[in-house]
Amino acid sequence: MLYKRNPQLNKNGELIHLLSTEGLSRDMLTHILDTAGNFVSVSDREVKKVPLLRGKSVFNLFFENSTRTRTTFEIAATRLSADVINLDIARSSASKGESLLDTIANLSAMAADIFVVRHSESGAPYLIAQHVAPHVHVVNAGDGRHAHPTQGLLDMYTIRHYKKDFSNLTVAIVGDVLHSRVARSDIHALTTLGCAEVRVVGPQTLVPSDMSQMGVKVFHNLEEGIKDCDVVITLRMQNERMSGALLPSSQEYFKRFGLTPEKLQLAKPDAIVMHPGPINRGVEIDSAVVDGPQSVILPQVTFGIAVRMAVMSIVAGNDA
Repeated sequence: MLYKRNPQLNKNGELIHLLSTEGLSRDMLTHILDTAGNFVSVSDREVKKVPLLRGKSVFNLFFENSTRTRTTFEIAATRLSADVINLDIARSSASKGESLLDTIANLSAMAADIFVVRHSESGAPYLIAQHVAPHVHVVNAGDGRHAHPTQGLLDMYTIRHYKKDFSNLTVAIVGDVLHSRVARSDIHALTTLGCAEVRVVGPQTLVPSDMSQMGVKVFHNLEEGIKDCDVVITLRMQNERMSGALLPSSQEYFKRFGLTPEKLQLAKPDAIVMHPGPINRGVEIDSAVVDGPQSVILPQVTFGIAVRMAVMSIVAGNDA
């Protein structure tokens, strides 16, 4: 049955956890994006709240550092009228050797309804989802090199907002794809939503060898990779996840793969530029592009609040 194949869904095919964009149908992805569209206007209200999660408790468990993701999840939960608890991992029992599942069990005893989890180990949110009660929901806020589904969804929302339809789009994902959970989440979502062509662009040392099996075209030359693209998504160099030197230097990388205004001219005139953040100016992208007219990097952050509101409101409405 469907729910046995995909741990994110209940027996009725409804979303109960968001662990990955992989395995979600086009209808499900579209439903999340449509729901997010209904929440965008909440930011413009004098009272920026809706009562959908009133009485619910959202626990933010960030075992890795984060600024945008953690803050936007906190804002999103607050705007849904939830009680938000930010666990300080550095001062929690996890720092004293308590196991992940014991931490979850104790927090569940405090009447948690939603766990938002970021963890350095791939698969940690899946493990948690397998051990929580049927009424408790898990949202993956990034796990290792595996997935970052809400970032993928807010990227899809941003693209749809500016380009309306995926069917005629060429999207290039540029940079450190090897270590990027965002790239994987974007690729799964783009292909499911019917994007005409998805490209991966980067040096051979930073592009996995199995990328072509994911239905993308691989380029090791930036100019060729972004030529005639509608969307260019630049990725951060994830030095903290690298073992050994995979590049001669950041200067050499910028020379070959850094997105500059001159190189951007090879894309379509109305191409948009995206970045999941944090940005390393002068490494993967030039400041003139970040602050330029084709950049939609800050709108991405704004849309992220609405997308995370949509995800939490949807999963909280369904039980296993």
